Amino acid sequence: MRRKFSILLFMRKKYIYQFENWADFTWEEGEIQVLLGTVRLLQGKVLGTMQALGFSQKIETSLNTLTLDVIKSSEIEGEKLNYAQVRSSIARRLGLEKFSNARSSRNVEGIVDMTMDAVQNANLPLSEERLFGWHAALFPTGWSGLYKIAVGKYRTEEMQVVSGAIGNEKVHYEAPKPKFVKKEMDVFFEWFNNKNKIDAILKAAIAHFWFIIIHPFDDGNGRIARAITDLMLTRSDASLQRFYSMSAQILKERKKYYSVLQECQHKEKDITQWLKWFLQCLRNALLETEKITNLVLQKAEFWDKHKNTEFNGRQRIMLNKLLDGSFKGKLNTVKWAKMAKCSHDTALRDIKDLMEKGILSQENAGGKNVSYELCQLNLPHGD
Repeated sequence: MRRKFSILLFMRKKYIYQFENWADFTWEEGEIQVLLGTVRLLQGKVLGTMQALGFSQKIETSLNTLTLDVIKSSEIEGEKLNYAQVRSSIARRLGLEKFSNARSSRNVEGIVDMTMDAVQNANLPLSEERLFGWHAALFPTGWSGLYKIAVGKYRTEEMQVVSGAIGNEKVHYEAPKPKFVKKEMDVFFEWFNNKNKIDAILKAAIAHFWFIIIHPFDDGNGRIARAITDLMLTRSDASLQRFYSMSAQILKERKKYYSVLQECQHKEKDITQWLKWFLQCLRNALLETEKITNLVLQKAEFWDKHKNTEFNGRQRIMLNKLLDGSFKGKLNTVKWAKMAKCSHDTALRDIKDLMEKGILSQENAGGKNVSYELCQLNLPHGD
């Protein structure tokens, strides 16, 4: 929760921005380079695997990733967006009309506008005007919940990040005074747009931390910081298509995310701890994508292998669920009948037909608990 206060509380520790030349960040080069190398290698594997997909598969994977990114970035801030609306809004921008069948609310359109601008125009400079546009898109009514906020401009009031009930608040962070915000942001823009020798992934990590420290807006700072991160990661991928979601992984590791930010906000220039966490989080996001991508490839190769095999509609539905990993638990006739909306006898005939075709096998000896699984020999890349 974020609230604004005009009365400053006594600060026990010095914040990083209160040190001289605070943005001349330092880190343990050797330690960070090892982690960065691991991430770059994994990033190359994921992007390489994606190139093996057909055009339609790549664009649909990008649609799914961008939808996940928007949904999860908002969820980090406690806001639940409608999945169908977000997906439909992004699909329209990608020219995927068959997926754009839901009308979207103004707030959904706004955050999608920001996300798509960050990704599709990743190579354009970051500027004050551009960020003001993002901020205005996030808050089209000029309100954040019950609070009227300054929209499309820097904050003009003191900013504290607090939690707890009124009268018993805990201050987690106190941002720079409003009179310093523009000056700090100008330095940030100059660094961000400068073609320095810092690796783009490290630059994404530094930019995220730097922006959060300045906290230039009344609200929306976290979502904009993650959009800036996506922009720089898009540059690092050298592709305008997104195949992994940093926001989704941050949500999974949210407790540690806030803990590391709070720890590093008091250190004098040294952001080693933050960079380590960011790189590890990105690695986890890439590993998750690698698993999903392998499933997509397996599914595509399976259907290519069986392009001349006859299946009924029920079998195709159930096989897709098994191949894309969305099927939970053991497959049996009861589940098949329920999910395929057919009788128990029909389910059994469907399953036996797939067994005769060498696609399914029985997992155990029989009885009431008999279950079935995909034959490993029919799964591409199987053991």
